[in-house]
Order: sequence, then structure tokens, then C-alpha cells
Amino acid sequence: MDPQSHRYGSTLKDITPPTRQAALDLISRIRPTEYARTRNHIEGAVTGLSPYVTHGLVTLPEILGHLLLHTSLEVGHKLIYEFGWREFFRHVWSHEQDAIFHSLHAGPLPDADYARALPADIRNAATGLSVVDQAVRTLYRTGTLHNHARMWLASYVVHLRRVHWRVGADWLVAHLLDGDLASNHLSWQWVAGTGSHKPYLFNAENVARYAPETWHSPGSVVDRPYAELEAVARGALPAMAPAGAWRSGDCGGRDEGWAEPVLYAEPPEEMGLGTPCAARSLQIEGREVWLVHPWALRPPPPDLPEGTEVIGVYLRDYHQHYPWPEVRWRWVDTAMRAITSERWFIDADTLKNALSGASRVHAVADPHLTHLLAAFTRLEPAPLLFPLADRRCRNFSQWWKRVTKGLTHAEELL
Repeated sequence: MDPQSHRYGSTLKDITPPTRQAALDLISRIRPTEYARTRNHIEGAVTGLSPYVTHGLVTLPEILGHLLLHTSLEVGHKLIYEFGWREFFRHVWSHEQDAIFHSLHAGPLPDADYARALPADIRNAATGLSVVDQAVRTLYRTGTLHNHARMWLASYVVHLRRVHWRVGADWLVAHLLDGDLASNHLSWQWVAGTGSHKPYLFNAENVARYAPETWHSPGSVVDRPYAELEAVARGALPAMAPAGAWRSGDCGGRDEGWAEPVLYAEPPEEMGLGTPCAARSLQIEGREVWLVHPWALRPPPPDLPEGTEVIGVYLRDYHQHYPWPEVRWRWVDTAMRAITSERWFIDADTLKNALSGASRVHAVADPHLTHLLAAFTRLEPAPLLFPLADRRCRNFSQWWKRVTKGLTHAEELL
């Protein structure tokens, strides 16, 4: 990774440290009233906690518990409401399984009408449309992106450039430090109109209201009435071309663009990940094992039997489908290294064989890996903030009413 230029992606120094203490510090700085007032603004008082929650350094019940030490909140507070969206998306994933990676229902146009490749000018932040280029640059520079910017970016990709939502979702989740398949892919479906009742659209006025001036896009393809934008989304008007005739290697007098960070299906060699040898497997025989994986980077439970082996694992099976940029590998591994005795990059079958002599293997359940670990691991349920809704809720409003029924104060969720 080139540490001298943000044009080539983020470095660890660009982002908050991958430690529980850093997460707790962020929690201590949350001001719920200010969050509710400014959360839709790109420079608003958002929490910055999403990478820590995604990777399990802290949980939603922990966050709420810390907040309630200093303030009282109603269940319907905007902050609690946003916590709900994360668990709602997991609720949908638990019921729909792999169906979330396909259109849940028909959108404005047939799936076949959308392109299956993301144009280079979008990948390189060189569309000439400030709101889009700033969003992509922020993504590459920090590994994160404000939710409003994610929606604008997704809407542009799907509705104005007519690229299939799954293409955009796979690209974005690859570069997000907080990339969560449920939250990301179902959000793209919500924008696309395949997971909601209508396409999400935005215009230049919306950007000017919520974003810094460098994002503003007057006189651009998004500076038009919503009726026109909806006509494009529904195919009554043609898809938009980029603002200029951008081609790789020919910037046409405009910004040359940013290089998309390289994605890796295997961790950098310098991380020093190993694989278990026969002798190591014998050492594990008869002992309990606690597996730490990238979505549960908290310390293991304190009541584990003495002598329990705590081993970090990255499953090759997952990363072959969902590679990461180097900065995410290093961020996650810094947190994993702090709580494990060793870390392995390994496929699920080899891991199963290596641990076959263990008296018991535990891990925190997470849908990113459950299908790979369930056959040989006792999966402990991840802490939830809201009650489980056993029946599939068709939309967030239905889910919210069901899981908060009879509740008034946020502490009742704990």
C-alpha cells in the first residue's frame, strides 16, 4: 500500500484504532440529542461505531448500556431507531438466507435491463459529478461512508447509470471497513426498489442541504426535478452518461481519478498467519477451543474452562468470494491479535480436521460464517438489542412495531 497518497486507499493511520478502548471512547462522546438533530448531514454528529459493531468489538446492548449510565432515552429515539435497522437487516437475512443476494421482488425495470459491470469512471471517482466522486474518494480514503452518501451513490449507480444493484453492492461492501452483507446488500435493494416499494432518488437540492460545498452538484445530471429522475429510473428516459467522455488513461482535461484499492482474497504475508500442523492438532486434543473470527473480536467469555485454547480464524472459503483491501485485513488482525494466542488462515474442512480432537469448539454465531462453522462448532448466539421476531416481517415498520410493542423506555430493551 502506498502510504504517501490517499489516491490509493486508506492506511491504518487514517482511521480510528481497532481496539475496544477506542470504541468505548467513541461511545463516551455520543450526544443523542445532537445525533438526532444532525445525523442526516455528511458532517453530522454520527457515532463512528459501525466498524466496531460489525466486527464485534462492541455490541449494541453494550453501547446502549453505556449511554444509559449518563442519560435516559425513549425507545423511539432516532439513535435507537437506527440500531434497529441493523438488527432488522439481520432478521431479513436469517429468514431469506441467500435470497438477499438476489432481487427480493421486481424493481422499476427487469433485472436484465441493468448492466453487470461497474463503469470505470465510477470506480475511479472520475464521473465529473461532485457528489459521486467525493463519496468514492471518501470511501477509498477512510474505509467508511456516511449513510446518506451511500444512498446517493447507490441511487446514482442503479437509477441514473442503470447498473444492477448487486454489482454496486458487491463493490461497495468490498471497500467498507464496516462491510456487513445484510446491511449493505439489503440497503442497496431498498434504494433499487427491489426491497422497497419505490426507487430511492435524490437531486442536487438534497445534496446542497446535507453535504459540504465540495459535494454540491449544481447544473449536473442530478440538478433536475424528481419527476425527471424517476422517469430515468423507470426507463421512460435513457440512462445518464458520465459528465465527460472519461476513459482510463485519458482524463480529458478533468481530474485523473483515484485508483481503486486492490482487493485481496488472502491476507498479506507480513501478517504471519499460519495453518495448524499435526503436532499442533495433538496439543489441542481433549481441550476446549474458543474460535475468534472477524465478526466477533471481543475477548472470550471469562467463564471458559482453564486451559481453553483461543484461536483466531479467517476462513478461506469466505474470502474467496468476498476479498478485502489491505487496510481491512490489518485493522481486523490488529484486534484479533490482541485476544488470541495464534491466528490461522484456513479453509473450513481443514479447520474441522485440525480441531477434531478437541473436547468442544465454541464461537459466536454470525451469518457471515455460520454455514461454514455450524457442522463442528457450538455456536453461541450473538447478543441482540431487540427481541427476536420469529415470523418474517415484510418491512422495517412491521418489524419495529413487533419488537418494541409495549416498550417505552430504552432501558426496557436491556
